[in-house]
Amino acid sequence: MSRAVVLGGTGLIGRATARRLLAAGWEVTVVGRDASRMPEDVAIAGGRFVAADRGEPGGLAAALGAGADLVVDCLCFTAEHARDLLPLLDDVGSTVMISSKAVYVDAAGNHVNSAAAPEFDGPIRESQPTMDPREDLDYRTRDGYGANKVAAERVLLDSGHPVTVLRPSKVHGEGAAKPGEWVFVKRVLDRREVLLLSRGGRGVDHPSAAGNIAALIETAANNPGRRVLNCADPDAPDALDISRTIARHFGHWWEEVLLDDDAPAGLGLHHWDRIPGIRLDMTAAGRLGYRPAGDYATTVTAELDWLVSSAGPDTSQQPGFDHEYFAPMVNYAAEDDYLATLPRNDRFSPRPPQATPAAWPAVPAGPRPRVSPGSGPCGAPRSCLR
Repeated sequence: MSRAVVLGGTGLIGRATARRLLAAGWEVTVVGRDASRMPEDVAIAGGRFVAADRGEPGGLAAALGAGADLVVDCLCFTAEHARDLLPLLDDVGSTVMISSKAVYVDAAGNHVNSAAAPEFDGPIRESQPTMDPREDLDYRTRDGYGANKVAAERVLLDSGHPVTVLRPSKVHGEGAAKPGEWVFVKRVLDRREVLLLSRGGRGVDHPSAAGNIAALIETAANNPGRRVLNCADPDAPDALDISRTIARHFGHWWEEVLLDDDAPAGLGLHHWDRIPGIRLDMTAAGRLGYRPAGDYATTVTAELDWLVSSAGPDTSQQPGFDHEYFAPMVNYAAEDDYLATLPRNDRFSPRPPQATPAAWPAVPAGPRPRVSPGSGPCGAPRSCLR
């Protein structure tokens, strides 16, 4: 039986990888610092948890044991992290490092964390220039994250070992620490009747399902080699499409206010607000034999149901979430103040035809604004209102 060791295995990508490999018949060791974060279904399926911290001497060696057919490193953020891994790779058949699309720069040197938004000429290929490698910047900073990832990539790729570097985009899935979909799921739970979207909801930031990343990891494991691969969903929906996918999943209907560039700043913010949009080219992964687990609408459903099942009566206090990060995106008071200035007949997109909704989510008890759950899923035509 093939053996895989997943470093950071209790996180978003790690747990999806463990599930995928266990289903394919692998022996899987999940490495993390907190056993309480080990998913129950992974343990039931045969996943073995090992407590280890890569920052402690001997931690990685103890987790790896006598070797493995595959090591997946979900926590390699710096060149130092990569160098700590190198002495162990002689006993590893294939290694996959999770990097990020944040390494790419446009012709002006801008990247996704720059003050100025990057402008790429179409879908980004793996040959796109990257940031210069840096080890003198904190990887937790805007300029340091991508530069440190590049440095880590180079250490591993230059080692001569069969290392696959994966560069995902906006990762989504059950267990996410900052799930962008929460902005829309929270509105469903709070029974919001109106959705505002900045710049007409046209923003695109290519989603990457954790399940699709896991599928590409399995493909790379079965085809050891040195390479860099993008990893994103087979489709790149814009924010309006994503909001409708989520509303449709829950049988929720809201009226859409699609803001133009003259709307007040700070309204309708969301996780995918990038114009020009960012899309990753997946041709290289396809040539290797990769087949995605599903498109965005298919792969996001488990995360949506997880978000609802974990919600408490007060959605502003969702456990484990960075509420300071989400606060500007769900500023209901500012939205309501703006809506009060608009004539009712000019505010909204036309109401969609009556439809049979999906099952209404089990919403925790607590006061909510009134809305009829039988109105049908949203799907109104686009409109752009000032």
